[in-house]
Amino acid sequence: MSVTFHSEEVKFRLRDIRAVRYWLQETVEVEGCSVGELTFVFCTDDYLHNINKSYLNHDTLTDIITFDYTENKTVAGDVFISIERTRENAKTFGVSHKDELHRIIIHGVLHLLGYKDKKPTEKALMTRKEDFYLSLRKF
Repeated sequence: MSVTFHSEEVKFRLRDIRAVRYWLQETVEVEGCSVGELTFVFCTDDYLHNINKSYLNHDTLTDIITFDYTENKTVAGDVFISIERTRENAKTFGVSHKDELHRIIIHGVLHLLGYKDKKPTEKALMTRKEDFYLSLRKF
C-alpha cells in the first residue's frame, strides 16, 4: 500500500498526512477493496486545465481529475486536485477549506472504487458516500 501526496506549481502541504492515509485506507477497506498505489497531486487551476485539455479534450476548469489504474479489488490511481478550485468551492459552499479538500479527496477515491456521478441518481449516491466517509474522520 502506498498513498503519496505531491504538489505541482502550487505551494501547498497537506496537513494530518498520516491520519488522511489511514482514513483513505479505512474507506477503501469498508468498500471491500485494498489500497494499491494512490498518488494525489495538488496543483493550480492552469495545471489541471492543461491536463483536462490534453488528456480528456475538455476545455474547462475543474476541481479534480482522476486517472484510474484499479485492478480487481486493488484500488490505484493518480488524483489531481486544484487547490485554487477547492478554496473557491469552500467559499461558495460556506465550508472550511479542509472540509472541501477532504470531500474532493474522498470523491476521487470513490471514483476509483467505481462510483459514478453523471446521472442524478449516481450523483446522489456519491454525495451520500462522501458524507458518510467524511463523518468517519477522526482528525
